[in-house]
Amino acid sequence: MNSSLAHAITLAKKASTPKHVIEQAIARGQGRSLSGATLESMKFEFMMGSNAFILDVETDNKLRALQDVGLIIRKHKGRTAATEFFFSRLGRVVFERHDKVGLDEIMDEAIELGAEDLEADDEGNMVIWSQPTQTIQIAQGVAKKFELNILSSEIIWSPNEDTKSTVDSVGDVKKLSELVEALVECPEVQAIYSNATKGESVPEEEWAAFEDNTDS
Repeated sequence: MNSSLAHAITLAKKASTPKHVIEQAIARGQGRSLSGATLESMKFEFMMGSNAFILDVETDNKLRALQDVGLIIRKHKGRTAATEFFFSRLGRVVFERHDKVGLDEIMDEAIELGAEDLEADDEGNMVIWSQPTQTIQIAQGVAKKFELNILSSEIIWSPNEDTKSTVDSVGDVKKLSELVEALVECPEVQAIYSNATKGESVPEEEWAAFEDNTDS
């Protein structure tokens, strides 16, 4: 088991995540379902209003996934559409906050390994962005040199700045929240990406209900 997965499992146990959910996550990390069937990857692209979405789905039955995920999208007034051009495929590595090591310390090494951007998230964790092909070597190289814990290392769909869609209505945010909450409940949906961005009139707590369930 890799260190990133082991760390994620430890955090899940501390958060009292049900055992069957952890077991399912481990199985999916090994490319299989709990029954042992091989998983296949699927991508769903759709719009809800002016907001673009991409879903990463893993399933042992593509027809069932098409039906289940499609039903959720239609139920929440979404429509199938090509949305990939709203996003870029990027690598994202998140290192756990460290009292003695920060962005300034890891910057040179990260850039040498292929990093394109570095930032700190709201919890002070260090986030490195790169092209997908550089993600693994950045995660391994920076973690080893600075003895940092890897919270996540993944390839994601990151919304392009010039195509983001501002959501100004609390009502619209609630509809988006209901959609992503339903998608999160679907075990085959592994990641939810959206180009929606918070408008000035939307309260933080309303936006968090949506944003906390997305992976962008």
